[in-house]
Amino acid sequence: MARAVNSLPLRHELKFFISEEQHYLLSHALDRVLDRDPNGDENNEYAIRSLYFDTVWNSALFDKLAGVQNRDKYRIRIYNYSDKVIKMECKTKFGTLISKRSISIPRDLCEQLIAGDPTGLETTRSGLLNDVYREMTVNLLRPVVLVDYVREAYLHPAEEVRITFDKQLRTGMRSIELFDPYVPTISPFDHGEMILEVKYNQSLPPYIRNLLNTYCPNAIQSAISKYTWCRRFEELDPDA
Repeated sequence: MARAVNSLPLRHELKFFISEEQHYLLSHALDRVLDRDPNGDENNEYAIRSLYFDTVWNSALFDKLAGVQNRDKYRIRIYNYSDKVIKMECKTKFGTLISKRSISIPRDLCEQLIAGDPTGLETTRSGLLNDVYREMTVNLLRPVVLVDYVREAYLHPAEEVRITFDKQLRTGMRSIELFDPYVPTISPFDHGEMILEVKYNQSLPPYIRNLLNTYCPNAIQSAISKYTWCRRFEELDPDA
C-alpha cells in the first residue's frame, strides 16, 4: 500500500517511446546545455540491473495493469553488474506523481532478502527496510524478475531535472541471479524501442521543454513500466 502523500517528496515523471533518430538529435542537443551523469562512461552510459519483488498475488503487476493510482514497487538495484553499490528501493506512485526511497545495503543482506528471509529487519531503524520486512512477512513479497538496460542521463540543478534515455531493455525472465552477468536475457520489445524519461520537481524549465518539443514533437507520453514489460512472457492469472 502506498504511503501517505505528505510523507514523501513527490516528483513529476514523464515517459515516452522514441526512435533512434529522435534519440540522436535530442541527446546531442541536451549534451550542449545539460550536465552528463557523473556515473556514465566515456559515452555517458552505464548498465542498470534491477531485481524486482512482488507479492505472492503479483499485486504490483496487476495494480499497474489495472491502472491503480497509488501503488508501491520494490526492487534491488546494482550498476554495471557490480556489488560495489547495492540499493534497496521502493518506488511509490501517487496519481501522476512519483517518489523513491532508497538505502544502500551490504551484499549479505541483499542475498538474504533474495532468499526470502527478512530476519533482523524487524528491529531496523530504516523505514524502508521496516516496510520490506512487513511486506515479506504479511504479503509474502519475493523476487520475481531481472530487468536490465543501459542508461544515458543528463542533469540540471534547476528543479532537479533528470532526463534519461533507457536502451537495450532486456528481461531475465524468471531468473533472480542478480550478480550473474551471464544470465540469459531477451528483449521484451518487438522493435527495440527506446524509452525517454523526464523527471523534475515542480516545473520543467521552458528551454528544456522547448528542446523536447523540437526534437521529439510526435512523441506521445505513455505510462511505460519496464517491470511490466519484462514480465510479458509469463502466463499469470490475476484471479489465482
